[in-house]
Amino acid sequence: MDRCHLCGGKNLYRLSDGRIKCGKCKQRYSIKKLQREKMFIEHFCRGDNALQTAKEAGGSYVTVKSFFDRIRRLLPALLEADYEQNRDRVVEYDEYLYLDHSKRRDKRHIFDAHDLLTFDYGGRVYSILMPPLDRYKQAFLHDGLEDVYYREFSRFLNIHRVARLKSRDNTIVRFWNFLDEQMKQYRGVDRENFFYYLKEAEFRFNYTMPERERLLYDLILGIGRKEEFTSI
Repeated sequence: MDRCHLCGGKNLYRLSDGRIKCGKCKQRYSIKKLQREKMFIEHFCRGDNALQTAKEAGGSYVTVKSFFDRIRRLLPALLEADYEQNRDRVVEYDEYLYLDHSKRRDKRHIFDAHDLLTFDYGGRVYSILMPPLDRYKQAFLHDGLEDVYYREFSRFLNIHRVARLKSRDNTIVRFWNFLDEQMKQYRGVDRENFFYYLKEAEFRFNYTMPERERLLYDLILGIGRKEEFTSI
């Protein structure tokens, strides 16, 4: 590696502990750490889980899981920035209730669904989480009339649905199907973490594999081009 991956400086020095020091920005970093995180990024972009990545790329499950969670926490800002820059390209939007597969057989769980408002902007998608539906739960279920209230609540949601679609076969529906398949592998996600997995699905849906790697190299490692790793 002949340039600093942080500032592009050429005056690099190898320290006694094996790390590199840049004479320009004065930062110190480990080449081995860069190599390992590069591999983690590639596995994340492919959709491999933390356990599989730990087995194939080395490192502990806890280390990989922590790194993947770090990526997930950074994705919302990246996706929001892209949407804000291109929101004038919004052509369609629709509202969708996502409910975990394990809860779909019991009508009472409809109140645990996540209410999404999804926008299509030039072939990419961006979703907003609406207020949680469980605020209606006690009012509808306190007297045991689950079937009646389920029917009326479903009707209420249909009447108040927010949508502007040109056709049934559209990018938004394809994304919802994609999200549904993505979530199956996690076998249930805590409500407080669902937002991050939603944004992960958007990231995978919006970008190709090379685009994902390029964006994460820049976001996590400060390197915008995969080629910059060739000399590491």
